[in-house]
Amino acid sequence: MSGDFAPLRELVEVSASIATRPGSGKSDAAIRAAEGLVGPLSQSYRWWLAEYGEGTIDMMEVASVAPLTNLHTIDVATQLDGDRLCFYREPEGGDSFWFALDRWDGEEHPVIRRDHLTGDDQEFADSFTGFLAVKVALLSGLGEGPNPTITRLWRSRPGVLLPNGVSVYGPHVIRERNDTYEVREYAPDWVLVGDDSGGRGLFMRLHGPDRGSVYGLDLGAVEHDIEGSGELLTGDLIGWLAEGAGG
Repeated sequence: MSGDFAPLRELVEVSASIATRPGSGKSDAAIRAAEGLVGPLSQSYRWWLAEYGEGTIDMMEVASVAPLTNLHTIDVATQLDGDRLCFYREPEGGDSFWFALDRWDGEEHPVIRRDHLTGDDQEFADSFTGFLAVKVALLSGLGEGPNPTITRLWRSRPGVLLPNGVSVYGPHVIRERNDTYEVREYAPDWVLVGDDSGGRGLFMRLHGPDRGSVYGLDLGAVEHDIEGSGELLTGDLIGWLAEGAGG
């Protein structure tokens, strides 16, 4: 994320499934003390700890660091299992989620989901931010994303906003945007994934072999044949965003 936590803050503050405790942020000394026991923590998780300290997802605690302000809060330093660090467990004995400490890229650790029945590990997200985005998507009934490209994006971040105004939506706003412009009614095979802040939407297919192309179309002219009426912007959304989306 390179220090840009605005999309993460929006995700946390807008999502009904995430609850935080204002004023409970942990000190840098407390976070560093935990790192002295478990190694460097993911940058986005450090931000969460410093900003909120404690919080819940689907009413279950996210691990925090000592000193604790709640006797029932999980101390992340007690959740180490080899090179895996558990920070969240689903309700009713569900799956658990772990940082892969042996796969540090200098900013983030990927997040592993451990099946509560088999004990098998499966990669869930590229970062703590991605973990939050995918969890919100799942809890909102969106699956892991409307198509493979958006799923891939959400595994690392909850949307994108570029300096030129191009934005790609996170799971906390995508349904509202599609409802506002009645995309399901007028273009049921498509999903509005973002906009250019100038009245043009970014559309991708929900089904079929080509779910990687992005078309631009005026949001006041949404219709069934988006491919025919719109402009092909890119066949590689993530690469296009990385290059500034034409900005």
